[in-house]
Parts: sequence; C-alpha cells; structure tokens
Amino acid sequence: TSLDDWLAEEGILEEVTLAATKRVIALQLEDAMKAASITKSALAASMETSRKQLDRLLDPNEHNVTLLSLAKAAQGVGKRLK
Repeated sequence: TSLDDWLAEEGILEEVTLAATKRVIALQLEDAMKAASITKSALAASMETSRKQLDRLLDPNEHNVTLLSLAKAAQGVGKRLK
C-alpha cells in the first residue's frame, strides 16, 4: 500500500494534503520574495494587510489562511497561484 492509501484509511488524506500544499506555497512565496528583493513590510503593504498577518501567511505551520490571502501574496511577488 502507498502512503496515500494509509492516510485515506486513517481519514486524514485531505487534511495532510492541504497542510503540505500550504507549506509548499509558503516556502515558494518566501523564495520569490528573496529573488525579487521584496521585504515583508513591502509585501504586506502591497497586500493592504499587516506585517503580523503576512507572518502568519508565510508560517508553514499556520494552516488557517485563505486562498485569497495566498493569491494576494503571490500577486505581490509577481506570481499567481495555480
């Protein structure tokens, strides 16, 4: 059996998949910020949000974020979610 099969049997496949996806997006956003020399303060301002909110968004272990927030952050670094 595969890991996906085991996670499905445990009833946590969707939860684990979503958490892993959010973690990857957060890490990619940080990489894009570094590549574009965009500070957290500048990105937060472009998103019209607080630096504290952006920190939560970029925290790979914080799962309580919206797709809209992730999309705004991606747009702020010249990317888009897909």
